[in-house]
Amino acid sequence: MKKLIAVVSSLLLLAGCSTAATATNLDAAGFANKVAESGVVTIDVRSPGEYMVGHIQGAINIDVEGMQFESEIAKLDKTATYAVYCHSGRRSGIAVETMHHAGFTNLFNLTNGVADWQASGLPLVTG
Repeated sequence: MKKLIAVVSSLLLLAGCSTAATATNLDAAGFANKVAESGVVTIDVRSPGEYMVGHIQGAINIDVEGMQFESEIAKLDKTATYAVYCHSGRRSGIAVETMHHAGFTNLFNLTNGVADWQASGLPLVTG
């Protein structure tokens, strides 16, 4: 019985740490619809170099691995809606987790990043 309780407790703890608990995960088509909505702020959490090579139209760049990530998100409206992405979904998962813990409530994550976005034939802009 103790083992069962330990396993269930561990699973509940892990579930509490997942991106699904902090953000709504969307595929490329769903994310495209979300970023097209009025008032949604799109955040590219990749490096500035990756951003310059190609990003989703209208996205702002806040590098989740940069030293300024937490201070940059602290400047944002915590009640706004944010669509967050990276290359593969790993860094955006970290970003939405950090944002959630900072008090953001309306978060959407591009599950497989711009790799999936491009594979779906959706455009990126450069510059």
